[in-house]
Amino acid sequence: MKKLLLALAATTMLAGPAIAEDVKIGVILGFTGPIESLTPDMASGAEMAMKEVSDSGALLGGSKVESVRADSTCVDAAAAQAAAERLITADKVNVIMGADCSGVTTAILQNVAMPNGVVMISPSATSPALSDLEDNGLFFRTSPSDARQGQVLAQVMKDKGVKSAALTYTNNDYGKGLADSIKKNVEDMGGKITITAAHEDGKGDYSAEVGALAQAGGDVLIVAGYLDQGGKGIIQAALDSGAFDTFVLPDGMIGDSLPLAIGDDLNGSYGTLPGTDSPGAATFGKMAEAAGVNPGPFVAESYDAAALLMLAMQAAGSSESSKVKDKVSDVANAPGEKIYPGELAKALGILADGGEIDYVGATDVELIGAGESAGNYREILVSDGKNTTVKFR
Repeated sequence: MKKLLLALAATTMLAGPAIAEDVKIGVILGFTGPIESLTPDMASGAEMAMKEVSDSGALLGGSKVESVRADSTCVDAAAAQAAAERLITADKVNVIMGADCSGVTTAILQNVAMPNGVVMISPSATSPALSDLEDNGLFFRTSPSDARQGQVLAQVMKDKGVKSAALTYTNNDYGKGLADSIKKNVEDMGGKITITAAHEDGKGDYSAEVGALAQAGGDVLIVAGYLDQGGKGIIQAALDSGAFDTFVLPDGMIGDSLPLAIGDDLNGSYGTLPGTDSPGAATFGKMAEAAGVNPGPFVAESYDAAALLMLAMQAAGSSESSKVKDKVSDVANAPGEKIYPGELAKALGILADGGEIDYVGATDVELIGAGESAGNYREILVSDGKNTTVKFR
């Protein structure tokens, strides 16, 4: 009888729910470097999703989720790789939310994530080159490619009657890919790019770069750079010399710190940033405000990236990246019940019962191709010292 009871107990244990275990998600963003004013809120956005899931007790039999932060620097590939390596080997993260800037994201993916088989979802790496990069099915992103941003930005300029523009870009994968897309689309729409010139981040003086841009001329200056370093320096030098007074600002230049740094002279400049006017965006804005998080650039995309990682774990029945990677697109797209911010517990329950979900999230998520976000954009105007949304495109 004793042997029978032991056997029954063992059978019951095997048939019961899996024992909950802590899940670790690496959050690797440029907490120092040329977008350091943006990343604290991005990390907090991702951690809002983690707290929502942990509080629900519904992930993988009651697993709690821990955020482990690391600094990508945005621009130093060696430092970013070392930070990602520590996340995986020392901190034992299951998956990675990040990185942020395209160059360091590529370096981490190729040299750390792929050799270790770790899934990455970036909220903000937008280089078109990432679309065709071999990734072993491990890389996804919740922000759209700059191939799309170039089209949108060119249309905004055409709508404003811009006939010609000078173009400067930060000298890395992000800047070069975005500049190529902008130039092609502006010219396809009948406009003229008078010069395309790279600039380096971290310099104290950009007068030489601005001199070359001014000599080429243009109705406006497009600055495809970073708001906390080179891009800001280019704009200030252009204003100081009187070379340009209106600036076109792609996503890397959008953030509260730039109008604060430049002042009223930036009023009238405009640009584009991933964003949507979907119901999920409005809901997330209210959630972020309640949590004390500024819902600024790429914050909603960060929430969605973290949410997708955890929902894919639930769908896979495992936190192992080798299983998670095959479920990311499944939970992101139809068919299934639509899931919005604040509904992660509901989604986990549906998945646990064998159902299907279509995660819409805060940014109207739809993954196309190899983990690409279809994406929408906000048209931004700097007015009264603030970035204001004019319309959605």
